[in-house]
Amino acid sequence: MKKFTELVAEAAERVNEIFPWDLEEILEDRDVMILDVREPYEFDALSIKGAINVPRGILETACEYDYEDTVPELVQARDREIIVVCRSGNRSIFACDVMQQMGYTNVVSLKTGMRGWFDYEQPMVDKDGNEVPEDVAEEYFSPVMRPEQLSSFYKDK
Repeated sequence: MKKFTELVAEAAERVNEIFPWDLEEILEDRDVMILDVREPYEFDALSIKGAINVPRGILETACEYDYEDTVPELVQARDREIIVVCRSGNRSIFACDVMQQMGYTNVVSLKTGMRGWFDYEQPMVDKDGNEVPEDVAEEYFSPVMRPEQLSSFYKDK
């Protein structure tokens, strides 16, 4: 049995990653697609301006025609430079890995994800295009875990 972190590490060996400061530079120089693979409620709360949202759960069908989830702009972007983002940089690694298998030639994952983008003090917008205040973003990125979600909760049982 493999743990989540092991699966991420294996996929990361097949995927190129960039840091937030690299993305900042890229956005100044080039027209790239920012693909956010978080869930819609996450995307609505905060995102990188101009990003498109295709949740990880429907990515494969969004990348091909003839599905209800098809995103034509994404289907037609197989050779376009695509930066894939998520909350922490894990889902984006899986997304890049599968997209490469589906023929995408220029996809990279944002290492550290939106959390790293926030830590690097880069702007984020909400679903209406308004800049997200720092305190709102800080609350969004604060982990909220119930005791039963922690392995230590079960070690004593």
